[in-house]
Amino acid sequence: MSEELNFVMQARREKLAALVAAGVVPFAYGYDRTQHCGPAAGLLGEAEEGPTVRLAGRIVAWRGHGKTIFAHLADDTGRLQLYFRQDQLGAEAFALLAQLDLGDLLGVAGPLFRTRTGEVTVRVESWTLLAKSLRPLPFGKEEQVEGRTVRHSGFADGEQRSRQRYADLAVHPEVRRHFAARSKMTTAIRRALDAWDYLEVETPVLQPLYGGAAARPFTTHHNALDMPLFLRIADELYLKRLIVGGFERVYEIGHDFRNEGIDRTHNPEFTMLEFYEAYADYTVMMDRVEQLLVTAATAVREALGDVPRLRHDGSEAGPVPTFQTPFPRIPWVPALSQALGVPDVMALDDAALRRAAEQAKVPDVAKLSRPKLLDELFQAHVESKIETPTFVVDYPVELSPLAKPHRTLPGLTERFELFAKGKELANAFSELNDPIDQRARFEAQARLKAAGDEEATGVDEDYLRAMEYGMPPTGGVGIGLDRLFMFLTDTPHIRDVILFPLMRPE
Repeated sequence: MSEELNFVMQARREKLAALVAAGVVPFAYGYDRTQHCGPAAGLLGEAEEGPTVRLAGRIVAWRGHGKTIFAHLADDTGRLQLYFRQDQLGAEAFALLAQLDLGDLLGVAGPLFRTRTGEVTVRVESWTLLAKSLRPLPFGKEEQVEGRTVRHSGFADGEQRSRQRYADLAVHPEVRRHFAARSKMTTAIRRALDAWDYLEVETPVLQPLYGGAAARPFTTHHNALDMPLFLRIADELYLKRLIVGGFERVYEIGHDFRNEGIDRTHNPEFTMLEFYEAYADYTVMMDRVEQLLVTAATAVREALGDVPRLRHDGSEAGPVPTFQTPFPRIPWVPALSQALGVPDVMALDDAALRRAAEQAKVPDVAKLSRPKLLDELFQAHVESKIETPTFVVDYPVELSPLAKPHRTLPGLTERFELFAKGKELANAFSELNDPIDQRARFEAQARLKAAGDEEATGVDEDYLRAMEYGMPPTGGVGIGLDRLFMFLTDTPHIRDVILFPLMRPE
């Protein structure tokens, strides 16, 4: 395979040399196109002849017939057939077409017409090479099956498609639509928050202390200041500093980083939406989340349409879901207690929790702290079995160091998480605004960290100082946009919703 590829690439370089020798500039500076392929196809209407167009795109099909050539040109709106004739272009310009390859970027100009088979086509009067493709793209083959165009991919390996996303996008228009739909989803969420008078802000990615979640951070070092820094694991603590400062509704859409393993639902770099609202509690934020999910699903459905969609592995994806609100709500402690068959899971000692975790096949049970044991048991027995969007509410205080104590249920907090298809989509609190209580919880986290819990955080004195100035009652939410888009598009692997996921070296 390697020798064959080298031969093909060498042949393309020889064609490049021939073009240069003929005076053709192989890598242009620009091209004045007047239309895109998709809209241009509609300009002909019912007529047989149409206006002159100037198009630019990539050659994705090529069929030579002596003194005529048919080809297809594709851009990000679709593809359009081209018709080259020697007597139209002249012998010299037509002969140079032999030096072109699939994947070359071309500009063409000429009038539209309809072929005998009814296909809208450009009768090319002039062409300009815009960029010579020196490496063949893995185009597949197409065939008509029962009136539908079925394409057999020439680039089916999922890992290689993720590594070479540029090639994946170039040869799979449905992948471009997939990622365009993700962008539409994010835009719709942003517009909804803007309409609710939230202010979009930016907070530090490099932080002297990490916090806002339980996770291992990435560490680095700033040479000029000679100090360690951490890539943020969450946006929370800085956004709540802004609430203290007087911004009553804020949000950020940005990347967070967690030094963890890679699997179907985890990538070390991921996109989070976090938003905070002063004078709101977690019940208000549940309503916000429901509305945002409806908004996101509508945007994705409109972007993808109702046509059947293929996943990256070739299987057919399910439809974009529609939602019935309000979502079901189940309490954390009764849900896990019922799953374990005990009256109250919080009354179990650490040894009993470890035995239950071992039975659930949780790895490295002996190394886990009590909060982590509870979390793993919940994931195994409750979270993994939730299919439709469901709020799990009222978490134990051990699992929620930043959430406000429940106003009527001792030992619990006003926190919810949204789950669907066995995965977390959102996490939210009535935010803790008592600096004395917050210090005690930070110190408890610091003790866990000192005992070896690599996901526990320490004491953030600057955040405590901000809280001591007075923080209003606040509701806060974090939504993982990667997982949300996975859920809406029935995508089973997170790398298929991230344009450039982290991969092992080749």
